[in-house]
Amino acid sequence: MTEFVFLWRRPQRPARTPQQMQETMEKYLAWFREMEAKGHLAQYGQPLEPKAGRVVTGKGGDFSDGPYAETKDIVMGYSVIAAKDLDEAVALSKDHPIFDEGGVIEIRPLLKLS
Repeated sequence: MTEFVFLWRRPQRPARTPQQMQETMEKYLAWFREMEAKGHLAQYGQPLEPKAGRVVTGKGGDFSDGPYAETKDIVMGYSVIAAKDLDEAVALSKDHPIFDEGGVIEIRPLLKLS
């Protein structure tokens, strides 16, 4: 099987109640459990801090704060999924809860270096 990184992207959203956050977390955990049970979860990955970060623009260490407010959607996290090919990886993404939040998933095959 090939490993694919799923980059979760979604627009910024308004603050949510603790109950809404819990419901969202339960959807994500259910999706991960399903991927794991079917042998497709290579790495859970991590969510990323949506309001902090920097974009480095060269060897001199020049940077700007990011992600940018004008960005349509922000990388919110990632996971690594094992699939036989890109078509299967796309099919495995169809029930991901990010879509309930207006998000998208960028799927990229990982290169093996060795």
